Amino acid sequence: MNTQIAVGLVTLIFLTGCVGAVPDLGINNGELAPCPKTPNCVNSQAVGEKQYIQPLRYTGSQEDARVRLLQILDSQRGAKILAAQENYIRAEFTSALFRFVDDVEFYFPKERSGESVIHIRSASRIGYSDLGANRKRIERIRSEFLK
Repeated sequence: MNTQIAVGLVTLIFLTGCVGAVPDLGINNGELAPCPKTPNCVNSQAVGEKQYIQPLRYTGSQEDARVRLLQILDSQRGAKILAAQENYIRAEFTSALFRFVDDVEFYFPKERSGESVIHIRSASRIGYSDLGANRKRIERIRSEFLK
């Protein structure tokens, strides 16, 4: 019985620790927060090759792109939309098994030179490596967005 209680407590502590603290997110001077030096983050505004990911490109109005992206996010397993502003969307993705939380942001800057893009940042709250989960998630969203 004592072993079961100990295992239960260790499991509970481990799982609650997987949530992590919410980082300082949002747009600052036209930029999403930079990625930490760990390989569990991708950012379309990153300078480093390992963390860089292409922004989403769209045609049509920003509002149409925003609505489309919100629909896609709403259909994703484990996703919870936390902010949906005119030029910014923030969501959390929680993994089913260990309840790891990833923060995902989308920024719609003003159009420049006829180019319409949505900048992206997707990062794990804790740990070092995510085995490419954030990059795969964004590429899955991109695939849905381009349909």
